[in-house]
Amino acid sequence: MKDVHRVLIDKLREHSRLSSDDLAAIRGLSFTLRELQGGEDLVQQGESPKGAALVVDGMVGRYHLQRNGRRQFLSFHMVGDLPDSQGIFLERMDHSLCAIGQAVAAIIPHREILRMFEARPGLGFAIWRETLVDAAIFREAITNNSARTMKARMAHLFCELFYRAEVSKLTDGNSMQLPISLAQLGDTLGMAIATVNRTISSLRASKTMDFRYGILTIRNWQGLAKIGEFDPGYLHLKRAPAR
Repeated sequence: MKDVHRVLIDKLREHSRLSSDDLAAIRGLSFTLRELQGGEDLVQQGESPKGAALVVDGMVGRYHLQRNGRRQFLSFHMVGDLPDSQGIFLERMDHSLCAIGQAVAAIIPHREILRMFEARPGLGFAIWRETLVDAAIFREAITNNSARTMKARMAHLFCELFYRAEVSKLTDGNSMQLPISLAQLGDTLGMAIATVNRTISSLRASKTMDFRYGILTIRNWQGLAKIGEFDPGYLHLKRAPAR
């Protein structure tokens, strides 16, 4: 099992400076681990969680549940992300989180995080930045799904996920684990399954990427980024992947 505190430290260092006292405060946080099966909810819409989730292994997705039972995925979160940190300040969650494939999350009590904020305001700002990056991803997703072609929106999503994974050192060369099903891709990008298949085939034909068996492989980063109109500036990350 990964060092939970190290996972959080490495993530916050992607965009914030941490002092030795900040590091000590993080290492003092308690947590409980929760192992999740694919599709299993970590947090449900309407709940009032008492702890914040830190993704320790695998991936989780944020979604809204529609009346017809379908899920509209809003964002995906990988190792180091704090996908429900808003719950520290909100009485009830307005979205749900579920595992995308098998995943492990560490649940850190809100009361300990709030005490840490009071003692180390800089850490509060760092976690606040995490929520601001989340908001930026939401805004980009709205533009992606409403203003781009099917091919461009899928290319953009793949670029975003790979870029974030590469910054967090979660890639293996030009590939990354991406256990998103075709149905989940459709629920994210507003596409029927047939359209998802056609769009993946079109991107494969462009020789910029491949996606199969839960593995995303980048063949031509510049080409894929051009198709997806991807500019990583909205992610506000100080650390950039080496290319």
